[in-house]
Amino acid sequence: MSFIGPPNMAASSVSSIPAMRLYVTALNPTDALTDGFLPAAARLGLDVTVLTDDADAHRRAYGQVVFPVRDFEPEVIQCDVRDFREVVGVISAHHAPDALFSNGDHLQVQTALVAEYFSLAGKDWRAALRAKNKGLLRRHLAATGVDAVWSAELAPDQDVSLLQPPFPCVLKPREGVASEDVVLVADAAELAQRVKEIRGRRAGATLVLEEFLEGGLHTLETLGDGRRRHVLGGFQTRLSLPPDFIEEVLTYIPAYPQAVLDQVLAQLDAIGVGLGACHTEFVLQPDGRVRIIEVNYRAIGDQCDLMLEQILQIPFFELVLRAHLGEELPADLGARADRRARNEPVLADRAGTLVSAPAAYDRDEDGVRLSYRPVRGIGERHELHRTNRDYLGVVWAVGSNQDTVDTAVADFIAANRWEITS
Repeated sequence: MSFIGPPNMAASSVSSIPAMRLYVTALNPTDALTDGFLPAAARLGLDVTVLTDDADAHRRAYGQVVFPVRDFEPEVIQCDVRDFREVVGVISAHHAPDALFSNGDHLQVQTALVAEYFSLAGKDWRAALRAKNKGLLRRHLAATGVDAVWSAELAPDQDVSLLQPPFPCVLKPREGVASEDVVLVADAAELAQRVKEIRGRRAGATLVLEEFLEGGLHTLETLGDGRRRHVLGGFQTRLSLPPDFIEEVLTYIPAYPQAVLDQVLAQLDAIGVGLGACHTEFVLQPDGRVRIIEVNYRAIGDQCDLMLEQILQIPFFELVLRAHLGEELPADLGARADRRARNEPVLADRAGTLVSAPAAYDRDEDGVRLSYRPVRGIGERHELHRTNRDYLGVVWAVGSNQDTVDTAVADFIAANRWEITS
């Protein structure tokens, strides 16, 4: 596996720092780690220890990576990373930490608590918890007066018929990710059926029921050092038809109107978001009102983080790590605002085994950088999930013109085949 490095003009301005020990907590290996944050750590001259509950998978993944610095090899240690007490114990018996970082959805609270224990730069664990727990997020935003959305939590053994939500409404896991088990329900009968189905897949999980927020779906990408926050633009998201919420296309938006931006940032301030990358999803209603859908206190995923670095022409991953090292980010990141981009996953349309698909691909042609990365391997069998878990691969393009990048993505998809057999 190779990686897409940062733009040369930006990378040349990033100096290495004295040897320091960075601990990274992670569950499964991801593109963000192998192609983004670990190469960035290598360029910064950091010694890296990865703590994970699946050490073998990480060792296999890193064995396929050509890192940008010779002899860079992340140390991998098996650890119950979902338990902050275990993480503290492992680190205290190992190398002294200089920084702690995670890009994992499920590990932000634990990582923040461990960073606080070792007196390192870290996120406020309360903010991380508010972002992760969708029920708590709704209650906190309502209590602070910035927004109120009808919402209720449904305990594992709670009778759903006792709730009277405004239909249509959205049902989802309280700590869910990747649109899994997120569904629009039209009435009480459908709600009861959907709850039964989800409980069959998620025994013991608490669910959240909330009003459906009409409007176009957007994201805002931010990067902060705890003192200063940079806005990096966002994406307009095209979703699948109801009742599912599958992200089908993301189109880059360099800047939002100030009135929209102010509303999003006010809600992030109320939550306490400040350090590192944050990926916020919100609905922009016809009257200009902003309603947050969820806050992911980490970098955007599905190759959009790698694409964002190319759009902005800044060393995005290095900057995120520097913030977690306690460094103050520059007042001006030097980000470009004249680039356009499109990110489009290729989705499975049936259950089965993937028997044919293109390999990883990169091309720079006529001012457009196009990249494709497989998500599912040849020979893998999967059920049809009706979520982002159905991605077979992701293709994206960056250039100076929206029509040009849209065409590049469409041409690549049309020229290739993804074949699934039962």
